[in-house]
Amino acid sequence: MKRIGIVGAGTMGIGVAQLFAENEYDVVLVDIADDILDRARREIARNVRLAPLVRPGVKRISLSELDDRINFTKSIAELSDVDYVVENVTEDWPTKRRLYEQLDSVCRADAILGVNTSAILITRVASVTGRAPLVVGVHFMNPAPLKPTVEVIRGVHTSQETIEQTRALLATAGKSCIVVEDSPGFVTNRVLMITINEAIFLLWERVASVQQIDRLFKECFGHSMGPLETADLIGLDTVLLSLEVLYDELNDPKYRPCPLLRKMVYAGRTGKKSGQGFRPYETSTTQN
Repeated sequence: MKRIGIVGAGTMGIGVAQLFAENEYDVVLVDIADDILDRARREIARNVRLAPLVRPGVKRISLSELDDRINFTKSIAELSDVDYVVENVTEDWPTKRRLYEQLDSVCRADAILGVNTSAILITRVASVTGRAPLVVGVHFMNPAPLKPTVEVIRGVHTSQETIEQTRALLATAGKSCIVVEDSPGFVTNRVLMITINEAIFLLWERVASVQQIDRLFKECFGHSMGPLETADLIGLDTVLLSLEVLYDELNDPKYRPCPLLRKMVYAGRTGKKSGQGFRPYETSTTQN
C-alpha cells in the first residue's frame, strides 16, 4: 500500500494524516470546507515542528516534504485511486451512512474501508456497502501519532485478509494492534465512556471538583490523565454521541448521558478543540 485516504480533517483526521505522511505514505485528506482544511494544514505543520520535542528520536520530516505528501481537498472523487481509507467523521449514523455509500461508489473495488468510529457497529457500516469483507474497524487513540496501539474491530463479514492487511499497514506506521470482535463501543469505549460519564455525574452531584476527580485517577490508579481531562481531549460532543449510540444499541440505562454533559455540549464547551471544557485551553487558532 502506498496511498492512504483520510476522510474528516478534525482532531483525529489530522493526527492520522500526520502519522501516515511521516511514514512516507501519500495521503489524500478530504473534508467539506476550505477553512477546515486550512486549519488542518496549519495544525499538522505545527505538530511536525514540535515533534522532536514531543517525540525525541522520531524521524524528522520537513514542511516541504509534508506538502508533497498530503493532498488537502474537498473532492471525495480524489479517493478513487487510494489503497486504504480511514474515515473519521462525526458519530452520527445518517452522516456515516451517506458517506459510506459514496465511498463504495468512488473507491477502487479492492480498497479497504477503515472505520475510525467511537461506538457505531462496524457490521452496520459494512451493510450499506457492496464490500463488507473489506470493511474493518480501526479505532485510533488521540493523539494518533503518539499512541502505540490501535484497536482493530472485526465485523461479522470482515475477512481475515483484511485484518492481516490492516495489521501490516499499521506496523509500517509503527503501531501494534489488538483485534476484537464487533460490539457497540468495542472494548475501549464501552468501558471508557461509562467511566467518563460517571465522573461527570460526580461533578454534577458536587461530590468532588474537576481537579480532585482527575487527581484521584492519576495518583491512585497511575493513569496519565484523569477521566475529565480525557473527555476534554476526545471532545465532549463525541463523548455525548458515543454514549447515545451505546444507550440506543444496548438499551441499558447505565449509558444515559449526564445532564451536565448535554448542557456543556449545547453551550459549545466541547473541550480542548473549542478552548473550553472542564478546563480552559488555548485554542490552535490562538497558538498559530
